[in-house]
Amino acid sequence: MPWFIWLAAAAALGAAEFFTLTLVLGLLAGAAVVAAVVAGVGVGVLGQFVAFGVAAAAGLLVVRPVALRQMAQPSLVREGSDALIGRRAEVMQEVTATRGLIKLSGEEWSARAFDESLVIPVGALVDVVEIEGATAIVYPRELLP
Repeated sequence: MPWFIWLAAAAALGAAEFFTLTLVLGLLAGAAVVAAVVAGVGVGVLGQFVAFGVAAAAGLLVVRPVALRQMAQPSLVREGSDALIGRRAEVMQEVTATRGLIKLSGEEWSARAFDESLVIPVGALVDVVEIEGATAIVYPRELLP
């Protein structure tokens, strides 16, 4: 079988993988590329199918389980506003249940108290419990008077 037929099959399988995201069709596309290389070298049809089968089996039995395991693990690095959760901040303007201002990582952030009954005074240290949009939800590090 000519090598360009294997490449066409690889392209079709790759396009189908793009829409399904199953990691199966993409690995079969890779196996078709291997078969295209084997065909380009001049190996017969039986050798091409054997190369396709071996590459497909290796991909589906070895690569796919490893890839699925890696995709299931949560990211170790928190990015953006998620990285600010748990950080310490200083109150710049009294924080209440509805408004306030804190200095967090060198920037001023609008803030409100996690416990709606608290009023956190200027200069108090707080922990960021949550980020809602551009507002930090905070809780005091120490007991308030």
